[in-house]
Amino acid sequence: MSVKNRGSWRRLGVSHSRCNERCDVGAILAALLALMLALTMLLPANAAYAADEGGFSVPITAPTPEGYDGGYADDGFKVPNAVPPKGAYDGVNVEQPIEFPHYIHTKVNQINCMYCHTYARRSKVAGIPPLSKCMSCHLVIATDKPRIKKLTEYWEKGIAPPWKKVHDVPDFVHFTHEKHLKKFIFDNPGMPVEKAFEVCAFCHGEVKNMTVARKVKPLNMGFCVRCHEANNGPNDCWKCHK
Repeated sequence: MSVKNRGSWRRLGVSHSRCNERCDVGAILAALLALMLALTMLLPANAAYAADEGGFSVPITAPTPEGYDGGYADDGFKVPNAVPPKGAYDGVNVEQPIEFPHYIHTKVNQINCMYCHTYARRSKVAGIPPLSKCMSCHLVIATDKPRIKKLTEYWEKGIAPPWKKVHDVPDFVHFTHEKHLKKFIFDNPGMPVEKAFEVCAFCHGEVKNMTVARKVKPLNMGFCVRCHEANNGPNDCWKCHK
């Protein structure tokens, strides 16, 4: 602190050391408040828990409060004004550097897909969340769990986990997440953003019930054409092949 600033504090009747003490207390209180808010968001109201083999909590059936649908619960919700494309695919299990539990984040903790895959609503690709986004929660949440300890090791080394691609299309196919989310979510009357995972499931399957993502839809030309025909999508070749 400069001499000029020290003089300003003295005129206010506050010593330099007392200022530091107050700043420290303020920082601690702010951190505690942030932690309380994070824990409040991550604890659903309608589940009891037990530990799974990865050290995370998994839901056990418990009474559901009256009028509470859980937001991400299996409540029979159907995306309005849309016909999900038909087709199934038995993809291989792609081993990842960390066994990421999608169901914990999406179904149990009700985190929107677009919070982590933030590029999906504004670009061609959905994007892998940066490690800093993961650690914005896991610097304080579930730090004793095996998966989080491994995640923290990558963080401390300053390198991102080498995630492997599960869903892909050939280079000559032009697919953009932005246009599909615009049609089925943002420009779709009656479609709540909270149910975005139902739209994601059209092409990615029920990821909310998966641990590591697995390819369960064919994502081939027939699959896409059937979807375009059923949902009034464009049928010009150049829309997908550029």
